[in-house]
Amino acid sequence: MSLPFPAHIPFVAELGCQLERFEGGEAELSLVLNEAVHTNSFGVAHGGLLMTLMDVAMAHAARSRHQDEAGGGPGAVTIEMKTSFMRPGTGRLRALGTVLHASAQMAFCEARVLNEAGELCAHATGTFKLLRALPVSGRRTHPLSGPAGSVDPA
Repeated sequence: MSLPFPAHIPFVAELGCQLERFEGGEAELSLVLNEAVHTNSFGVAHGGLLMTLMDVAMAHAARSRHQDEAGGGPGAVTIEMKTSFMRPGTGRLRALGTVLHASAQMAFCEARVLNEAGELCAHATGTFKLLRALPVSGRRTHPLSGPAGSVDPA
């Protein structure tokens, strides 16, 4: 049974990602590969899709440590990400994200994508900045969107 995402991310929703676990510095996402949407010219998961799954899994692992705070805690913005691809992704994919170390404003994470057989398809490490609002220009900010497009007042 999937969980609601704590923040509405239109791109992730459109891809069809499901949040399976979100707690204690860990997160798990799943996705059933759709050939018409998610594949490359070889008919397997596009590398960008695998990177997105790992990015979102790591960001949610970081956010899970703050989920009991007002507004579900801060958002997590990717600062850097390093990815290695091991084998093609096919079928139902699972992305597992884990916090390796965190401070008040940063989270250092890793993630992996597994295929239906539990084989490793890709691995990533990433650094995330925890923010309550995203500065976009001058003094304006964009607040974190809550579930289903609501805006977090914090």
